[in-house]
Amino acid sequence: MKAIALMGATGSGKSALAMRWAQQDGSCIICCDSMQLYQGLDIGTAKPSREERAQVVHHLVDCCQLPDHYSAARWAEEARQVIRRANAEGITPLIVGGTGLYLKALTVGFADIPAEQPAVRAELEKLLQQQGAPALYARLQACDPATAAQLHAGDRQRVMRALSVYESSGVPLSIWQRRASDIPPIDCPVLVLEKPRDQLRQDLATRFHAMLDAGWLDEVAWLIDQSLSESHPAMRAVGYRQLREALQGECSMTQAIDAGITATRRYAKRQVTWFNHQTPDALHGDAATLEAAYHKLRAAMHHNQPSKERHLA
Repeated sequence: MKAIALMGATGSGKSALAMRWAQQDGSCIICCDSMQLYQGLDIGTAKPSREERAQVVHHLVDCCQLPDHYSAARWAEEARQVIRRANAEGITPLIVGGTGLYLKALTVGFADIPAEQPAVRAELEKLLQQQGAPALYARLQACDPATAAQLHAGDRQRVMRALSVYESSGVPLSIWQRRASDIPPIDCPVLVLEKPRDQLRQDLATRFHAMLDAGWLDEVAWLIDQSLSESHPAMRAVGYRQLREALQGECSMTQAIDAGITATRRYAKRQVTWFNHQTPDALHGDAATLEAAYHKLRAAMHHNQPSKERHLA
């Protein structure tokens, strides 16, 4: 399988760059974003518009309906299916986004962890409401100390996931993760788009306010009406969480906006750190540097390939 990944921090400009490349080459885009795949979360996730999706085929966007959960393993398997179909049509898809864990699941793989049992998840949700996050973390420390040592007690989402895996399978998550899974090989060079830190910080603040002007608060109100559990990834999405607190009267709107911008900047910093450490073979650079590298990669990957690239319908 062949693909090219264009990754980077939120707000770095990778989506616009990928659109230009895909239009030039008649390629398609696989969205590698853990929030853009949820239907209804459009403005705050900077999801590609309907017009953009009409110009270039986008995969793995709007593919999950709340209250369903998505996972890195599920995304990787569905991405492999898209890549196989695209390659059969002579297309090398562009994997575009900022969720590095999803890309790692595709290129490196995870252990074949069994599905969580819904009844187990429901019981843990009830325990969270009754006793709080510290109780869940203490429970995880007792049954899977290795995983607990890697998590913060307040990381409800990952603590819940680890507990649910253990309660559903009887095997700690740390043990599952040590059991390597066989994954199909994939030729996927990684390009990481970078932007000067000060410029990125300013651009993120500007974009946050632009999203508010575009109606983001209505989207947050809709999310509140879905009555999701507090541990659902959508409820903890950057920006949504802070604005939700304002709409629920827990803080002022000014405080929420300031907190949301700060959280977005911190998230971008974590993404930069992740790509610096987790993608050692990636090429990092600005748009001009990556564009030159991208065209060289495509030429090398498509040497002697007879099929002409076109849109994958």
